[in-house]
Amino acid sequence: MLQIKPFFKRTNFHNKVFFNALLWSCSFIILLFLFSGSSSPSKIDYIYTSSFIFTLVIPVYINLYCLLPKYLKKEKYLLFSILFVINLIVFAQLNPWFFTFLVNTFFNDYYFISYHNNIEIYFIFSVFFILSVLIKLAEDWVHLNQLENKTLKIEKQQIENQLYYLKGQINPHFLFNSLNVLYSLAIDEKKEITNAILQLSDILRYVIYDVNTDKITIKKEIKLLKNYIEFEKNRHVNNASITFNFSIAEDEEIYPMLLLPLLENSFKHGLKSGVQNPFIEIKLTSKNKKLDFIISNNYKEIKNNNKTENHGIGLKNIQENLAIIYPNKHLFVVTNNNPIFSVQLTLNLE
Repeated sequence: MLQIKPFFKRTNFHNKVFFNALLWSCSFIILLFLFSGSSSPSKIDYIYTSSFIFTLVIPVYINLYCLLPKYLKKEKYLLFSILFVINLIVFAQLNPWFFTFLVNTFFNDYYFISYHNNIEIYFIFSVFFILSVLIKLAEDWVHLNQLENKTLKIEKQQIENQLYYLKGQINPHFLFNSLNVLYSLAIDEKKEITNAILQLSDILRYVIYDVNTDKITIKKEIKLLKNYIEFEKNRHVNNASITFNFSIAEDEEIYPMLLLPLLENSFKHGLKSGVQNPFIEIKLTSKNKKLDFIISNNYKEIKNNNKTENHGIGLKNIQENLAIIYPNKHLFVVTNNNPIFSVQLTLNLE
């Protein structure tokens, strides 16, 4: 078996030469023993079978490489059936003449005393036509299935590579912001730095280990959001209001690191924008395999090099992620009514 598998991998069954060599070789062997009626065919049986096979080549090729691709595969079933029958009748009628011409031209030293009658010829042609078409369809199906599987593997690898790239964009950005928080606490020699380090440790544990899984419980995602909120409270303004309300089904799961970037975005462009009385409102609900996540914040537009910085920076990353992992199963709505910015994410978790 170890030697057979590499052979099949190297062999291209869709190759016309290989396919026809296999088809006619098998056909010759079957017809040889059928015509001879013996387990030990004689030389004249080989000649008779070879000549008869030649009478089948042209009509079979017409079926396989003309009628099949042009009509049957294009769902022109009636036209294919009509032409199939015409092809059968014409060449079945020509068979005695063509067969006689072959044996008289190349094997005139032999005298064939056994010839098939018209009914037998029509029967042989019909069976051979039908079987050859079915074999060709099966071979094409196997080939297309292999191509489809190969394409799916390539697409899957591309998706995995893209997701890895998207995750790589999120994690360094988050780590950079976190180090800034610790740096600020250390400069001010605040006692909160101990708790901040523990909170960051929990967050990084999630980012390093859980983010590499396909799905994670929503409960763990909530824990991440709560840790992040507590971590960011170490440097948000005193009059900020942060509310996080959630109601979830315990057993439901979500792709990791989808919600955290939205929360990061609200802190970056909301609380840290210098807006008066800043707030962030978060609502997360999960029920019957449907998740709704709504996050809103107020903000102040910041002019930088004559350009207005807005919440849209970073959201593209999330949209690309959603298009890959929840295709046609998500709703992502961004609403910007200055000074209120909100994002609503709805996921079908089935």
